[in-house]
Amino acid sequence: MLRDITLGQYYQTESVIHRLDPRVKLVATIAYILSLFLVQSVWGYVAAGVFLAVMIWLSHVPFKFMIKGMKAILILLLLTVVFNLFLTPGEILITIWKLKITKEGVKVAVMMAIRLTFLIVGSSIMTLTTTPNNLTDGMEKLMKPLSRIRVPVHEIAMMMSIALRFIPILLEETDKIMKAQIARGADFESGNIIKKAKALIPLLVPLFISAFRRANDLAMAMEARCYQGGDNRTKMKPLVYKRADWLAYGVMIVYLAGCVFLG
Repeated sequence: MLRDITLGQYYQTESVIHRLDPRVKLVATIAYILSLFLVQSVWGYVAAGVFLAVMIWLSHVPFKFMIKGMKAILILLLLTVVFNLFLTPGEILITIWKLKITKEGVKVAVMMAIRLTFLIVGSSIMTLTTTPNNLTDGMEKLMKPLSRIRVPVHEIAMMMSIALRFIPILLEETDKIMKAQIARGADFESGNIIKKAKALIPLLVPLFISAFRRANDLAMAMEARCYQGGDNRTKMKPLVYKRADWLAYGVMIVYLAGCVFLG
């Protein structure tokens, strides 16, 4: 389960999406997420699904690798569907004890499930096709105007980049701790959900110790190298818009216009 989480991972391959400027991918991801909340019709979701399928095809990232990240949020997705299914008022279709399934609840639950699925897969395309360093540079460039009002743009971008880097590292560390405890007789599989949750509590202490140790090592390494971000820091590979980037912006504008029309 832990290895199925794709958030923060980078998939090394050659594609049109990989070559795009990270600023384009950040803006496109935000625009796509906004479009999912703009559309309310079936045709709007069809357009969002077709657009997402085309982006997955252009990214050359295997669909199986991308979709396995959904396993980690399956419980959240099911809870969202169940709450919308039973708690939305409207025309009653089925009554189960004191719970009522309404026509409006079914519609909202289906749309919410599709929206969450598209949102997670669409966001994962950005992280799977962009290295953490490029993401940091892209976020810093996009937030550059905020530095005029004394917002620590570089520090914010660096923190987000480090957080993305730590996700796969901590997942791997958790997997190692779980295997070590299973070898010593720990049981994480049997029992109900409450028992499984209680069995995970012993993982927290060594995981937190490992996370703080890694954070301290990183801070010491940055301090030993006299690292200091800011306006005077140069880039090894400065970001420059190319023809394909402007074309990608144009495609996103057309897509958003289509979503507004269909929505």
